[in-house]
Amino acid sequence: FSAEAAMAAVTPAQLLLGELTCVVCLDFFKDPVSLPCGHHFCQACITQCWKRLRVKFSCPECKEIFSQRNFKPNRQLRNIVEASRKLTLEPAKEPEVGTISWPFFGLEAGRVDILSFMGFLKMSSGSCSESGPNVYTEIKLHTLEKKKSKQSILFLVLDLCFSCVYLSFQKQLKTGRQKIVSEFQQLHQFLEEQERLLLAQLEELNQEIEKRRAEYVAKLSEEISSFSSLISEMEQKCQQPASEFLQVRHGDQLFFTSPRAEQEGIGLICHKGDLHKSNVTLDPDTAHPRLILSADRKGVRWGRHTRQNLPDNPERFDSLRCVLGSEGFTSGRHYWEVGTEMRGVWGMGVARESVSRKGRISFTPEQGIWAVWCWEDQYWAPTSPAQSIPFPPSQGPRRIRVYLDYEGERVAFFDAGTGDPMVTFPPASFAGERILPLFWPGSNPFGNQHIS
Repeated sequence: FSAEAAMAAVTPAQLLLGELTCVVCLDFFKDPVSLPCGHHFCQACITQCWKRLRVKFSCPECKEIFSQRNFKPNRQLRNIVEASRKLTLEPAKEPEVGTISWPFFGLEAGRVDILSFMGFLKMSSGSCSESGPNVYTEIKLHTLEKKKSKQSILFLVLDLCFSCVYLSFQKQLKTGRQKIVSEFQQLHQFLEEQERLLLAQLEELNQEIEKRRAEYVAKLSEEISSFSSLISEMEQKCQQPASEFLQVRHGDQLFFTSPRAEQEGIGLICHKGDLHKSNVTLDPDTAHPRLILSADRKGVRWGRHTRQNLPDNPERFDSLRCVLGSEGFTSGRHYWEVGTEMRGVWGMGVARESVSRKGRISFTPEQGIWAVWCWEDQYWAPTSPAQSIPFPPSQGPRRIRVYLDYEGERVAFFDAGTGDPMVTFPPASFAGERILPLFWPGSNPFGNQHIS
């Protein structure tokens, strides 16, 4: 029993009634309307389908999407439906087709005409192409083959419908699984890249620490050797007569770098990720009248024969040839670098905002200034009014890095070219004030300073 023979056995009247059935209500069209896609529905049915939609109105049969409610009355189809109603070819009265019980459709009568139901199956078969043969055609063939078994038709309909639903869920599960796998693969890739990056940074940091450690061990060995020589020399001197032992020359002195400065240098390396290189500019309102600032307010020099006619405002230094930075700090870890000449007299550091601007003041923490200064090619760090610590490097730095840790109350200075520490001040007392960069280019032709 071929498909062609089965289709030929269906009467034209039955096919006509199937085409005049609304796929929503499974009854003859009532006030039929046509959508732009060419499908037809009862006006009440399509209105009910689109009742809760505001945008993207779709066709219930082919799922084509429209931007607005767009349907037109189909008067010709309405006339055909009205004419068909008057015919005596009611599909439900033909014993070879009959009706089946369909309570789960929610119809009060509990019975659906099979040919009318074919319209619904035609829509279902279009939206479930993976279910194998065309559902609409299978129902027609099976109806003709099983004229005497209405129950077999019901089982076939149930099987095909549930197959459609099952395949639809399977497709959704497959799509969802692929999406989850893809997202986790991207997440794993991102985490692996971050892991490689962080491990590389840790390796670089470890190499830098090992390099510095080796340098400090070498320096410490030199100092130990120097101490050993000094001890031997002192032991020899102790063997001398008292008259010779008391003749000590001023040249018999030993200078060495404080181990604490080396430790501070290591600490700075370990925490350099937390540092913020500050964009420091000079504040012209604080500059001494003999200081000349560059146009970008990044450089300052001493005007030997120039005294500018500037207002004597409270912020301006009138005796100490200094200028402060415009940017102040009340938290965080910051650093900036200052290029300077190796010769001459100059100084740099930080100061409290309340530092005295009038009259003579000294570069000491007691005066609210933490600074290093150069005098006769030697570097000094005044740690108290009565004592200064000399730093006689073999070759002075051309660029000095000023380091400020506000919460840690620390001020330190480093050779920006080599990273070697110069001096770290004891815990400072900022007293909650703003801390400003301080620059003193000195009073000689070489007193030029530039912020980088």
